[in-house]
Amino acid sequence: MRYIALLRGINVGGNNMIKMETLRATFESLGFENVKSYINSGNLAFDTSKTDDQKLAKKIHDAIHKDFGFDISVMVRSIAEIEDIIANKPYVGQFDNDKDVHVFFLDSEPTAEQNSQLQGKTNENEFITITGRTIYYMLRISILDSALGKGFLDRKLKIVNTARNWRTVKKIAEL
Repeated sequence: MRYIALLRGINVGGNNMIKMETLRATFESLGFENVKSYINSGNLAFDTSKTDDQKLAKKIHDAIHKDFGFDISVMVRSIAEIEDIIANKPYVGQFDNDKDVHVFFLDSEPTAEQNSQLQGKTNENEFITITGRTIYYMLRISILDSALGKGFLDRKLKIVNTARNWRTVKKIAEL
């Protein structure tokens, strides 16, 4: 089965630097096959037997910690889940380019209270759609100026996550 691993904070701002070739070797040492990466920010596709994605995420996290000493968040989704995210995108025809939409991959589904707090961040410049462990986020401002871009999920809601822009989500589906 094909999976996508989304690593948080790899090779961003000069922190947690790992060469993709070395990271792919770590994945192969775990028994994963057909390992491919997309850009240097920790997007890897791999084949393995069907497994719970939380177990895969822990296995990858532990290997990265052992091999590189980094304690980073890892989200794993099946390629079918990535394809569903793309197929079910909201905001069709409402954004100008792929940089206007981001997808936040969550470690777990938000609670009803967290959902309510997230929806409270929707305004004329920020649009939030929550589907399970996925948040679609359309912006008419810079991600750096947005509520979720300023760490609302991490600091306020304590939800483990990592985000990718729409272009990257489409590219990783091709891995």
